[in-house]
Amino acid sequence: MHDTQEHYLLLTPGPLTTSDTVRQSMLKDWCTWDDDYNQLVQSVRRDLVRLALNPQGDSAAAEAQHDNAYTAVLMQGSGTASVEATLGTAIGPDDKLLILSNGAYGQRMAEIARYLGLNHQLQEHNELDEINLERLTQTLASDPSFSHVCVVHCETTTGRLNPIADIGHIVKAHNCQFIVDAMSSFGGLPIQVDQLDIDFLVSSANKCIQGVPGFGFVIAKRSALEPLAGRARSLSLDLHAQWRTMEDQNGKWRFTSPTHVVRAFRQALDELFVEGVNGRLQRYRDNQSSLVAGMAKLGFNAMVDECHQSPFITSFFYPEHFAFEFKPFYQALKQHGFVIYPGKVSNADCFRIGTIGEVYPADIARLLSAIEQTVAATVAGTANATKGTQA
Repeated sequence: MHDTQEHYLLLTPGPLTTSDTVRQSMLKDWCTWDDDYNQLVQSVRRDLVRLALNPQGDSAAAEAQHDNAYTAVLMQGSGTASVEATLGTAIGPDDKLLILSNGAYGQRMAEIARYLGLNHQLQEHNELDEINLERLTQTLASDPSFSHVCVVHCETTTGRLNPIADIGHIVKAHNCQFIVDAMSSFGGLPIQVDQLDIDFLVSSANKCIQGVPGFGFVIAKRSALEPLAGRARSLSLDLHAQWRTMEDQNGKWRFTSPTHVVRAFRQALDELFVEGVNGRLQRYRDNQSSLVAGMAKLGFNAMVDECHQSPFITSFFYPEHFAFEFKPFYQALKQHGFVIYPGKVSNADCFRIGTIGEVYPADIARLLSAIEQTVAATVAGTANATKGTQA
């Protein structure tokens, strides 16, 4: 049995299990005004653009050609704060935003738009459905006032991957800017922002790059970001002002930055470049395929079809062959050293298991063994209780 005081394996979509070296990198203190720290920030910004333009890591010429077209901005807070900073800065008073949603995080963008008073329309889909591309085309064709379209790439409500290449093609055909929430996908699979013609891509330190929570980041076209001075609806979430300060003052943040988190992210980026995006993607795929196969043998069915399923997080229906309750199941797995996620789908009983972070197929095998033991104990306990009642 796992000592509850020891380190858990976080099988979640973030925060996630990090490497020992990422955690150790936070043992040194940094001054936000110091040149060494600001140079660290600048190196992170450059490498984020490098990762966004050349996720395969094999095209220095392309990097040099496109380096000035995109830039990176780091923003304190959660990933949602960076989404809010992007929407609140990019959408002007004469603009109109179309939000595509098939899950809780698309709905969250709509909630942000309502809070900020943005002129927007929500195109809502069932949480288990694909984004309807024909409907998107018809909406944009019938209303030329739309200026921006945003979508979540990996909807972690279910683990579904939305087709950002197909969506982006339609968006650009109607002369709109394209905003992608790549919170749970960036760094875990190749996303080449220039080829996809993405104007703003938003992600977070504590997802597939495998850093720790504390800041998000936006990779933006300079041509889309430069005209946005004075447009933000918030002081601390002014994406343009944050970018301008980092550009003009060599990596300085406007307000106190999460120095230890940035240093950990620098280490995490280095480790990603060693593994390679394709290598990391393969590891995540191996984790996820082993998980789904093993769970099916234990009577747990995945919610999303394989062709739409991301390798990052998987939703499972509650099993029908025994009386399942999530909370005791969660607690039993925690005693074995694993932490999973509750479900977030509104019309189905489910729970979620993440397969990203410093997690390997051997860890998934241990998890499946723990689940098998937990299920067996639950079934036996139910049978004994039934016998006792009958007696």
